Amino acid sequence: MNYQETLDYMFTKLPMFQRTGQAAYKANLDTTLALDDYFNHPHKKFKTIHVAGTNGKGSVSHTLASVLQASGYKVGLYTSPHLRDFRERIKVNGELVSEDYVVEFIRKYQTKFEELTPSFFEMTVAMAFDFFAKQEVDIAVIEVGLGGRLDSTNIISPELSVITNISKDHTNLLGTELVQIAGEKAGIIKKGIPVVIGEKQEEVMDVFLKFAAAKGSDLLFSEDQYKFQSSELINGKRNLVYQSAANNSIVNLSCDLVGCYQIKNIRTALCVCDQLKSRGWAISDRSIQQGVSEVVKRTGLLGRWQTIGRAPKVVCDTGHNVAGIKEIIEQMESLDYGKLHVVFGVVDDKDINEILELLPKNASYYFSRANIPRALDQNILANKAKACGLIGNTYLSIKIALEAAKKNAQDNDLIFVGGSTFVVAEVV
Repeated sequence: MNYQETLDYMFTKLPMFQRTGQAAYKANLDTTLALDDYFNHPHKKFKTIHVAGTNGKGSVSHTLASVLQASGYKVGLYTSPHLRDFRERIKVNGELVSEDYVVEFIRKYQTKFEELTPSFFEMTVAMAFDFFAKQEVDIAVIEVGLGGRLDSTNIISPELSVITNISKDHTNLLGTELVQIAGEKAGIIKKGIPVVIGEKQEEVMDVFLKFAAAKGSDLLFSEDQYKFQSSELINGKRNLVYQSAANNSIVNLSCDLVGCYQIKNIRTALCVCDQLKSRGWAISDRSIQQGVSEVVKRTGLLGRWQTIGRAPKVVCDTGHNVAGIKEIIEQMESLDYGKLHVVFGVVDDKDINEILELLPKNASYYFSRANIPRALDQNILANKAKACGLIGNTYLSIKIALEAAKKNAQDNDLIFVGGSTFVVAEVV
C-alpha cells in the first residue's frame, strides 16, 4: 500500500471516533494495554507530560512543546484530531512523522491489528509511542484524545499531569454534569505526580483536590501562580503580561497565538514550566520567551483564531462547544469590522441548541457540513438555527459556503468559519 491507500485502510477498517462517533469509543483500556505489551512498552523509553481538558489542551500542548524545543530538547508531540494530514498527530521537533513510517508501521503490524481490532485512536497512540521511542525523544507532550480516565494515552507515567479546564462536551460519553466530566479528566492524575489545573472553577475544584489527595499528588491552580495583568495585540502578536506569585516579578511575553483565550493557556504553560524546572529540566526564561513567541512556527499548530484571508478578513477557529463558542464570540466583539458572515457546520451527535442560542443574531449565515459521516445535514442545521433566530442559506460543501461568503462580503467585513474541527479542516 502507498500512503493514501494506507490512510484509506486506517480510516475505513478501524473504528474512528472523529468520523463515526460513539461507536468507536471503548469503555476500557484492554486493547491499548494489549498493544502496549505487544510493542514492549515503548512509552517507558522517554519522559512525558500528559495534557487533558475540555478546551485549550491543544494550545497548551503545542506551547509546551515549543518551549521545550527552544530549551534544546528533542520533543515528541502527540495531538488529535488532525486537520489536513493524519501525520499532524505525531511530530518530533515540529516535523511530521514521515509517510514512509506510517505505511511501514501499518504494513508490518496489519495482521496484529486485525487480530486485536483496535480503534483508530488506539492504533494511532501505539504508532506515536513506537515512533517517539525509535526517535529517542527526550520528552513527549501527550494530549488526551477524549476524557482521560479511559483514554488510550492514559497508560503513561508522566513527569506532570495537566488539566486545562472543564466544560460540557461529549456528554453522552463523559457525563452531563461538570463534576462527572471532571472526574473523567481527573483520571489522568497519577500517584505522587504533580498536577497543574489551568482554570480555578468553583464547581469542580473539590473533584481535583480529592483526586490529588487520594493519589498523594501536589496540585497547583495556574491562576494562583500567575496573575493576569494585561493583553494587547502588537505587530500581529498578542502581548501578555502576568505577575508571578512566587516572587512578584512581572512576566512579559509575546505570543503568536493571538486569540484572547490564549491568556489562560499561556498562563497554564508557564505554571507547567515552573514545575518542570523544579524537577530538573533546564528551561530558561529566554527559552520560555522564544517558545511562546513561536508556537505556530515551531510546532505547526493550525486553526486557533487563524487568519486565512484578508479584505475581507477570514478567520477560522476549532472551538466547538459552549465554552469554546463563548470565547470566539468574545474575540469577535473585540474587533472592528463592518458586517459579520458566519460559515458554520457541526457534528450530529451533540445538542447544539445552546450553541446556536449564543451566536450573533445580526450576522449572515452560510450553513454547510464537513465531509465526514458525523456531520449534521446542512438543512437540519439551518432549521435548528432558524428556530434560534439565525437566518442564512445552505450549501453543499464548506468550500462552496466560504466562496459565497467571500462573494457577499465587503472588504471591511469579517468572515468566521467554524462550529466544528472538521469544518476548519477543510479551509486551513
